[in-house]
Amino acid sequence: LSGARAVMSGLELLRGLGLSEDRAKQTLRNPGLSGLLARAARQAEGILGSPVDKATGTLLYNAATRLKDQKHLAFLVNYIAKKDINSSLQLNASLDYFKNHQTDPIDSADFERECGIGVVVTPEQIEEAVEAAVCKHRNQIMLERYHFNMGLLMGEVRNKLKWADGKIIRNEVDLQVLNLLGPKTEADLENRTKTSKQKASRVTAESKDKSANNGELKVESACLMDQLRGEAIKFHKPGENFKTDGYVVTANTMDLLQKHLEITGGQVRTRFPPEPNGILHIGHAKAINFNFGYAKANDGICFLRYDDTNPEKEEEKYFRGIRNMVEWLGYKPYALTHASDYFDQLYEWAVELIKRDQAYACHQKVDEIKGHNPPPSPWRDRPIEESLILFEEMRKGMFAEGEVTLRMKLIMEDGKMDPVAYRIKYTPHHRTGDNWCIYPTYDYTHCLCDSLEDITHSLCTKEFQARRSSYYWLCNALDLYCPVQWEYGRLNLHYTVVSKRKIIKLVETGVVRDWDDPRLFTLTALRRRGFPPEAINNFCAKVGVTVAQTTMEPHLLESCVRDVLNDTAPRAMAVLEPLKVNITNFPSDQPLDVSVANFPADESKGFHTVPISSTIYIEQSDFREVMEKGYKRLTPEQSVGLRHAGFVISVQKLIKNKNGKVVELEATCRKSDTAEKPKAFIHWVSNPLTCELRLYERLFHHKCPEDPSEVPGGFLSDINPDSLKVIGDAMLDVSVKNAKPFNKFQFERIGYFSVDLDSTDQKLVFNRTVMLKEDPGKI
Repeated sequence: LSGARAVMSGLELLRGLGLSEDRAKQTLRNPGLSGLLARAARQAEGILGSPVDKATGTLLYNAATRLKDQKHLAFLVNYIAKKDINSSLQLNASLDYFKNHQTDPIDSADFERECGIGVVVTPEQIEEAVEAAVCKHRNQIMLERYHFNMGLLMGEVRNKLKWADGKIIRNEVDLQVLNLLGPKTEADLENRTKTSKQKASRVTAESKDKSANNGELKVESACLMDQLRGEAIKFHKPGENFKTDGYVVTANTMDLLQKHLEITGGQVRTRFPPEPNGILHIGHAKAINFNFGYAKANDGICFLRYDDTNPEKEEEKYFRGIRNMVEWLGYKPYALTHASDYFDQLYEWAVELIKRDQAYACHQKVDEIKGHNPPPSPWRDRPIEESLILFEEMRKGMFAEGEVTLRMKLIMEDGKMDPVAYRIKYTPHHRTGDNWCIYPTYDYTHCLCDSLEDITHSLCTKEFQARRSSYYWLCNALDLYCPVQWEYGRLNLHYTVVSKRKIIKLVETGVVRDWDDPRLFTLTALRRRGFPPEAINNFCAKVGVTVAQTTMEPHLLESCVRDVLNDTAPRAMAVLEPLKVNITNFPSDQPLDVSVANFPADESKGFHTVPISSTIYIEQSDFREVMEKGYKRLTPEQSVGLRHAGFVISVQKLIKNKNGKVVELEATCRKSDTAEKPKAFIHWVSNPLTCELRLYERLFHHKCPEDPSEVPGGFLSDINPDSLKVIGDAMLDVSVKNAKPFNKFQFERIGYFSVDLDSTDQKLVFNRTVMLKEDPGKI
C-alpha cells in the first residue's frame, strides 16, 4: 500500500510539472531522473511557497534532464523558481554556460550577464526593432508581398534583442506587415513557387536515391581541405575538450587542459597510428587524408605513430611501406614516433594503475575471457600488493605466455569487461630487442600515447566507438590529460578484399603475386597500377567526411583517376593486336617525322616526334574484310585517316595465310588535304617498340566476395580467371622508349597505362591503369 501511495505521489508531482500521465509514468521508471525532478520540484515549491505552475515545471523538467553536471541543478532551480530564468532561450543559454565553465564556484554575475537574467525587453523596443527591419527591406516586401521571407525580419530583430520573446516578435512582424500591405489578395494566397518547389523536391529525392543506392554516393563538391577547415566540421577547439558530448570531466580536468594548452599553444594535433604488420589499403587513404588533412586545414600538425605493440607480426618492410605511402599521398608527418618509444613510461603507469586499485593480475586463459559475456575473474579483488608482485614477475619473465595478464577494472561500451592491458610474449621486438617480454595492448596503449603527444583530436573509425569509454576512463584513472576521441565511417570498396589475412591467402594460393599486385586495392598496388595520389585524395574528398560506413563502387575511384590522368598523362600510340600494312606509294624511301601533341587540348604542353614509313601497323579490329552497316573504319571499299600523319590510306590488296585469315594489307596513301574526308581516323605505329601490356579486370565476380549469402563457397571461389590478360608483343611508338617505372601515358583510343617495375632495358612493361571513358569502337 505504501508503495502504491509513493507511486501516486510521484505521479502527482510529475503531472504538476506539466507532464502528461503517460510521460510521468515513463519517467517514474527511471529512479535517478524521477528523484532529481522530485528534489527540484520541492526546492522550487520551497522558494515559491506554493505548487509549481506548468511553465516553471516545464523549465525544471528540461533543466533536470539536460544538465550534464547535476551538481549545478540546485543553483539553476533557484533562478527558475524566482522567475529569473523564465524562457527556453534563457534555459538554453544557462545550459551552454555550465558546459563551457567547468570550474567552481560559478561566477553569479557572469552567469546572469550571459543568460540575460534581469534583462527586460519592452514592447516598445520590439516595435522599434521590427519597424527598422521592415523599413530596411520595404522595397523587396512591396515587390514580393506575402511571399517575402518573414523569417529574415525576425532574425534581424532577434540579433538586436537577444532575449526578446519570439512569439511577441512574430506578432509584431505580422501586424506591421499587415499595416504596410493590407489584407492578403487572391494572388498572395496562390502558391506561386509550387512548381519550383516540386522540382526542387524531385531533385532532392533523386539526389538521395543516388546517394543511397549500392554505394553510389552523391559526391561532395567541396575539396577535402574546405570540408575539414574550421567550423565546416563540428569538432571542439583545442583546449575545449569538455564541450564535447560524452567527454568525462574530473576535478583535475581543467588544470590538465590548461597545461596542455601551454605546451601546444592551442595548436591542432592529430596522429595516424597504423599497426606495422601489413600494407595500407584504400580504407587507410581516407584515414590518412582525414588525420593529416584535418591538421593541415587548421594549421596544425600530425604525427605518424607506429602502433608497434605486437612484435610477432611486425616487419621492417611494413614500417617503410607505411611511411612511403603517407608521403606518396602528399603528406609529411610532423614527427615519426612509435608506441615502443614510450614502453618505460607505459610500464610505470601500469604499476600506478595497480596501486590505485584499477588493475589486477589475472590467471584466466585467453579462451576464457573471449567474447562479451565471459565469467568474471576470480582474481579481480586480489590484494594490490599481490598484483604488484605478479606484474613485476611477468616483467622478469617468470611466467609462460598466456599464464598471467594484467587487466583493467572497467566495463566497456560494448559490454566487454576488464580489457587486458599487458600480456606476455617471448618474441624479440623490432626496435627494443629482448628488453621486454610483456607488451601493452591497443586498449591500454592508444589513449596514453595520445596523451603523451598532447593530441587534440584522436580520429578513428567507427568500430572503435566501443572503446571510447575505456579511452576516457584510463586517462582519468591516471589523472592525465585526456584528448577527445572522434569516430568517422570507414571506407570500403565493392569487388575487393582488404583484410590482411585474406590478402595473404590470395598471395599464398598464387591468385595474386604480392601485396602490390595491381588487381588489389592496397595503396602499393594502386600506385603500381598507375593511380595518381591526387586521384585517391580527390576520391576521399568526394566520399566526404562521413560518419556512416561507406562502401563505394570502384568506377567512382576510376573516374577520379581519369580526371587527373587526362591532364597529366601525355599521349602515345600503341597497337595491341597488330595488322601489318605496306603503303606501296609512300612518298619517301626514308621514314618521315610526325609531330604529335603531348596533350591535344593544350599544345602549349609540347610535342613529341614519331616516325612513319612505308610499313605501319594498325589494330586488327580497325579493318574488316566485309563492309558492315555503321562500320566507319578501314575496309576494301572504305578509306581511313591516320591520326596525326596527314595521310588517308586505301586498301589495294589482301594477303592471307593458309587458313584464310588476313595477315597483311597493301594500301596506297593520299595527303589528307587532297583526299576526300574519311569517316574515321585510326591510330598506328611504325618502326615500333615491342612491349608487354598487362590488362586488368576485377579480381572478383561479385560485389561482396566476403558475404557468404552472396558467395557461399568463400572469397577464393569467386576469383575472376580473366582478371589479368598479358599481351607480350604489343607495338608502341618510340616516344615511350625512355620511360621509367610509374611514368604514365594515355595510349590513344585504348586507355591509360603506367610503366611497371618489371620493365628492363630490353623490354618495357605497362600496366593498364583504367580504360578511357569512350568506347574505342565509337571513335
